Amino acid sequence: MFFEFRFWKSFFNQNELIESLNNTTMRHFEKRVWLVAFLGILLYALQDIWGMHTESLTAIFVNGYTDTYSVARIASLLGAIIWSILFIAFHFFGMAFLYHKITAVDLSKVAVLQLFVVALLLMEKALIFFIFAIVGYTTDYSLLSFGPLAATYIDNEFFIYFFNQLTLITAFTIAIQFQFLRAFTKMSARNLLIILIVVQIVLALISATFSVLPLQTWFEGGELS
Repeated sequence: MFFEFRFWKSFFNQNELIESLNNTTMRHFEKRVWLVAFLGILLYALQDIWGMHTESLTAIFVNGYTDTYSVARIASLLGAIIWSILFIAFHFFGMAFLYHKITAVDLSKVAVLQLFVVALLLMEKALIFFIFAIVGYTTDYSLLSFGPLAATYIDNEFFIYFFNQLTLITAFTIAIQFQFLRAFTKMSARNLLIILIVVQIVLALISATFSVLPLQTWFEGGELS
């Protein structure tokens, strides 16, 4: 028997989805994967076109280097597209493979879970982008995270960026992953929950580390001058 994977129907009917994955064969999943990937790439492209995180290019335009500015904007757009592909691939393929190895749940089933996770992350970014577009400026911290609160009481940049990675979507993601994986794994609920939380903490630590590293200075050779 077959069942057609419908994103929103499956998302809001997790129990039905889990039962279907156990007893029938899924169809049209790949189409939803490509659709989510396309929308994610489009989101990153629109953010870059709007000017989100491209503030450093303004000086080039102000100084009258219009040709250089045009090339820089094109390069920035291509970079945003490449980064969106890497981001989606990591959270879909990479994290699905990781959870597959940890929990021994079939990779095809974990892939379904991670498609939901990727969609949630993209929706979070879309909401933040929408808010920034309305107010007309951006900040380094997510409005849905603990980053703004941490910046109020903590002076350490690393910890601010760390808490900035812990958002409402992070908690929602853990809840969805826990419910989904628990239905397929023999691992105890306690150990599964601990692993899911630890993975999110590790990801936040890695992201915070890259946020505070002076990558642009290194690439420009600033450390060698």
